[in-house]
Amino acid sequence: MIPSFKHMLHTGALVVSLALGATLPMQAQALELASPDHVAFKTASIDGIEIAYREAGDPSHPTVLLLHGFPTSSHMFRNLIPELAQDYHVIAPDYPGFGASAMPPATEFEYSFANIAGMMTALLDQKGVEGYVAYVMDYGAPVGYRMFADDPERVDGFVIQNGNAYAEGLREFWDPIKAYWAAPTTENGDALRGFFELEATKWQFTAGVQNPEAISPDNYWTVQYLLDRPGNQEVQLELFLDYGTNVGEYPKWQALFREHQPPALLMWGKNDPIFPEEGAHPYKADLNDLEFHILDTGHFALEEFGPEMAVEMLEFLDRVYE
Repeated sequence: MIPSFKHMLHTGALVVSLALGATLPMQAQALELASPDHVAFKTASIDGIEIAYREAGDPSHPTVLLLHGFPTSSHMFRNLIPELAQDYHVIAPDYPGFGASAMPPATEFEYSFANIAGMMTALLDQKGVEGYVAYVMDYGAPVGYRMFADDPERVDGFVIQNGNAYAEGLREFWDPIKAYWAAPTTENGDALRGFFELEATKWQFTAGVQNPEAISPDNYWTVQYLLDRPGNQEVQLELFLDYGTNVGEYPKWQALFREHQPPALLMWGKNDPIFPEEGAHPYKADLNDLEFHILDTGHFALEEFGPEMAVEMLEFLDRVYE
């Protein structure tokens, strides 16, 4: 008699279970201990809001804080984290309303860059992190620079990737958003909703890249699923509006750069239509210890230059923490 598939499946599972059952927990533990690039997906409660974050590496090693941009999440660092975690402790949070973090309604929560910066600092406090190097990209720049302004001595350095701190970096793309800053009407807000549609999301990942076929569609499908959640457009409009407050902080951040001179590694996608190359060069006037690299790619430079950027980062971090 030929045994049924269900019987064979059950028998095979039983044999495997009997052979390995006693050792699996020990093997899993040994694997985790032997793999510094093991990435854990965790959550923390900050002011009653569940904040998701990825963590990897030895917490006794220096910490690298990875701060994502719009409209993505810690997912943008998925390939970079294991590379850094060989030698460093890595934390990559999702802001409220992004990624796997909670998304309280915009009517019940203050979606502002100042509030998000405070929450990221609270997360580091919970983790017992004192000093850190911050990777700032897009929205990550005003988050990271506000954290820097609150406690400059805590920041050991910056990795700057298409993250703006100068008026030169706000060009034509920003005109409809500037109109919303000037007059935050329903009409001006509704005019920005096209930025939350799939074609705009795909454009952010593919505009200015050398090889669009190398950009995984998983990026924009993952992002679009999150943008399409009921209420998320209102969250994003709140942050679009609040971004205008960052511009007023630019002179303060620039003065802090000049005063504290944090070491910095700048890697900037020159074909980015959102934060163009013009926003990169002014950093050279304020930061004396600046490694400066312009990359032939777009907004999400890690998608095309991830391995090269990881090498540059590790060399920079080794120098900061030598």
